[in-house]
This record gives sequence, C-alpha cells and structure tokens, in this order.
Amino acid sequence: MESACFVERVVEADRARALEHLTAMLKQVLKLRRAGASFARLGRAQAYVDGYMRALMESGLTDKQELLALVRAERAHADGPATVELEPAPFDLGAPA
Repeated sequence: MESACFVERVVEADRARALEHLTAMLKQVLKLRRAGASFARLGRAQAYVDGYMRALMESGLTDKQELLALVRAERAHADGPATVELEPAPFDLGAPA
C-alpha cells in the first residue's frame, strides 16, 4: 500500500507542476495581448495554452471548472476585476419583440 501513496504523491506533484506551467503560459499570453503582439504570435501562444489545457483535462489531472477558475484569476490579476457581473435576463414568451 505504500506504493499507492507514493504514486498519489507523484501525481499530485506532477499536477502542481503542470498548473504552475499553465499559469506561466497564461501570463505570457496576457502580456502579449497587452503589448499588442501580432495576431500570428498571439494566436500561436493561445493555441499552446488551449492544447495544454485540453491535455490536462484528458489526462484527468484537472477538470474544466478548475481551469476556468485559473484563467479567471489570471485575467483578473492582469486586467483587474470585471466591471460588472450580469444577471441573466428573464425570458418572457408573452412580451412583444
């Protein structure tokens, strides 16, 4: 059973390293965007991040909600908080268009 604990610790360490690497990649993308990088350069960096996030989800190291929270936090750190939080508008079938 000791080997199972070892495997769990290795997986958790790998997960932590992967999320640190993703955070660094996100910071670079946001920095490129603020700097007005060319579309090709920014697009390539965003594609790397997208692929990395997909690999993390498919490997089971993380899930979509955790990745969204990470991206949200990095955007808020780089660009400041969102200006407003919107509530969904009620949908009324009887209202005139």
